[in-house]
Amino acid sequence: MSKLILVRHGQSEWNLANRFTGWWDVDLTDKGVAEARAAGVLLAAKGVLPTIAFTSLQTRAIKTLNLALEECGRLWLPVIKDWHLNERHYGGLTGLDKQQTRDKHGDEQVHIWRRSFDIPPPAMEPGSEFDLSDDPRYAGIEVPMAESLKLTIERVLPYWESAILPQLAKGKTVIVSAHGNSLRALVKHLSNISDDDITGLEIPTGQPIIYDFDGTQVAGERRYLKDC
Repeated sequence: MSKLILVRHGQSEWNLANRFTGWWDVDLTDKGVAEARAAGVLLAAKGVLPTIAFTSLQTRAIKTLNLALEECGRLWLPVIKDWHLNERHYGGLTGLDKQQTRDKHGDEQVHIWRRSFDIPPPAMEPGSEFDLSDDPRYAGIEVPMAESLKLTIERVLPYWESAILPQLAKGKTVIVSAHGNSLRALVKHLSNISDDDITGLEIPTGQPIIYDFDGTQVAGERRYLKDC
């Protein structure tokens, strides 16, 4: 039986500052570092040791992965980094204070941008200080200007099918260190959650989620490792 471990990155600087982050690259806070290390300690304590790792191209997810792997003695693992696992792109909201955005546009509108399934936020203006079109890590990639959760799912799931699922088919224990919305995309698919219900699902930072897979590559029940 193979296992899938999903870990949302530890608290980031903009999580703490209550700013929309998306694809913008921010670091972990001290609390985020501690959360990442605690995830690795828990993996070791529970004997759930990954054999291959996937993460996004964003610092907060990469550092979370490295810190967790260090704590469970697995820094030597092969790691695949791919933009398909990046956070949802928050478009023109990127960098804005969430409360100030509510004050300007109203709670209802901000809730729609944040939590609707298929309505993206306003597109990022070309040339914005947060425009990553010229970032070397995205060379050859058409960086989105805004994404809904639906659009995020549409890029995450093909990558899941082509890159991650085949590793589970080989019996590997796979760890994916990613983001609230890219992981929400995977959990929606694996746990068969409806479009309406998935928008209310919160994935806490630094808490490993476990799925067991049988020989048919059907995911078992979603569990938090701390509860196993």
